This record gives sequence, structure tokens and C-alpha cells, in this order.
Amino acid sequence: MDFTTSALIASWAAIALLALVVSGLVRQVHQLSRAQPHRPGRAGIALGAPAPGLDTARPDDTARLDGLLTPGRPALLLFLDADCGTCVQVLAEAGAWTIRQGLGQDQGRGQGQRDPGQRDPVAPQVFALYAGPTPQTGDGTVPVRGGHADLFTAYDIPATPYAVAIDAEGRIARSEPLGSPTALLRLLDDIHPATPRSLR
Repeated sequence: MDFTTSALIASWAAIALLALVVSGLVRQVHQLSRAQPHRPGRAGIALGAPAPGLDTARPDDTARLDGLLTPGRPALLLFLDADCGTCVQVLAEAGAWTIRQGLGQDQGRGQGQRDPGQRDPVAPQVFALYAGPTPQTGDGTVPVRGGHADLFTAYDIPATPYAVAIDAEGRIARSEPLGSPTALLRLLDDIHPATPRSLR
């Protein structure tokens, strides 16, 4: 038997042994996965949960929304990132929507573009939150707060842009990613119907 034949036989033997080892490993993985109960993954905070940062009775809670939200009024928190192009577009569309509602910079406290008598008293307040420093974006229509990595953690934000709607009772009404400004408008239409659109 020459060297080439011996090498071929040795190679085939090694391949067969490797196939047996891989087959055994695959069988063990299948057995382990069947033994584990399946838990579907969930992104974002659970619907109906109390909104973190609103309970002033919990001084140990480091995630705070003090002074941002008006009690008894719905709100929409936009979780954004300074390096995200879609986040810039979402913030601009949130500003345009806010102006259309007559809320302006004060989010319903009388400084909007419309006459105060035309303000929509039940439109949700919209706020933009950043984990890092506040970027120099937007026209100031939507209040922007930076340095809120604690809220990103408390609201279980998996990616940006992300929106969390809080109802008038302070509970989570919606929690979902935003892939575009149009997705923001759809969300706003769902939580506040009959909103005029600027995008189609």
C-alpha cells in the first residue's frame, strides 16, 4: 500500500469519527432543548405595568420622571440615540405632530402655535429621552432630556428609536420599536385617533 492510499484511508476514518462525534453532540442538544420549557422572548416593558419613574413614594427608585409628566395625562416617551439617523427623523415628526396638536414647546401649558383655546387637552405629552448627552437636534418643540440610561434600563429598551405610551393612570399602554416616522404617526393615531398626518 503506497502513501497516498494510506492517507486516503486515514482521512476517511477521521471524517467518519468526526461525523459520529457531531451526531452525538446534536442529539444531546436536542435532548436538552426538549427538557427546557419554551419561553417566548419579549422586548420592552410589559403592557399594563406601572410606568417606572412615576412613583415618588419609592425613593430607592433611581429611574425618575420627576417634573416631566402631567399627572392624569397620557404621555409618549421616545427613546432615541444621537447616532441614529431614523431617531432624528422620528424626533422631527414628533415635533410636527406636537405643533399640529397646538401643544408647542410647553406640551399643552399654553405656549403652542395654535390659540390656547384650540389645544387638544387629551393629546399625549411627547418627550424624547437619550441615554447619553442631549444632542443638538430638533427644533425644541419636543422636550429632550439626556443622561437617562437609568430609564432605558427601567423600560427595558432593546433598540432605538423606541416608543413607550403611558396612559392617564400611569400604566404602560404600548411599548414598541419605531422603524420610521410613519410608524410613529401610526402609533399616535392608535393612542390618539383623528390625528392629522404629515406623511403618507
